[in-house]
Amino acid sequence: MSRSRTFSWDDPSVSAAAVGQQSGLDFLNEMLAGRLPAPPVAAALGFTLEEVEYGRAVFAMVSGEEHYNPIGTMHGGVYATLLDSAAGCAVQSTLPARTGYTSVDLNVKFLRPSTVDTGKIRAVGTVRNSGRRMALAEAELFDSADRLLAHATSSCLLFPVPPR
Repeated sequence: MSRSRTFSWDDPSVSAAAVGQQSGLDFLNEMLAGRLPAPPVAAALGFTLEEVEYGRAVFAMVSGEEHYNPIGTMHGGVYATLLDSAAGCAVQSTLPARTGYTSVDLNVKFLRPSTVDTGKIRAVGTVRNSGRRMALAEAELFDSADRLLAHATSSCLLFPVPPR
């Protein structure tokens, strides 16, 4: 039986143009408030930024069968996307204006599966260490009963963003 899903997104160049023009925390707060558009990947997978503070970012989504792999559980790539987003945005929340970041690596440990019965899941990212050129963050993925589904660490490269 065929199923379908329709989604839409806003122009990603709007947010991209704002990167580095203010602090990372201010940028993420603008996104959280809806004054800057969320990235298209969030619409494609159905996740949202729920919380942000200095050194911490939380994304959430509801598990759906559109996220399934062939064995009937959420695809590991969806887990990785949520964990990468949480860890990266935790780093971004610590950056001053004129500074950007990019993920260098992501190491994920899958602990429990997620299905449509899991309901809402949350990825919580925190910064563990930050220097002039690199930052280390971790992210944990929880189900609605606060059971750990997956854990990740991420290294991020920090770099200057020229004024626009």
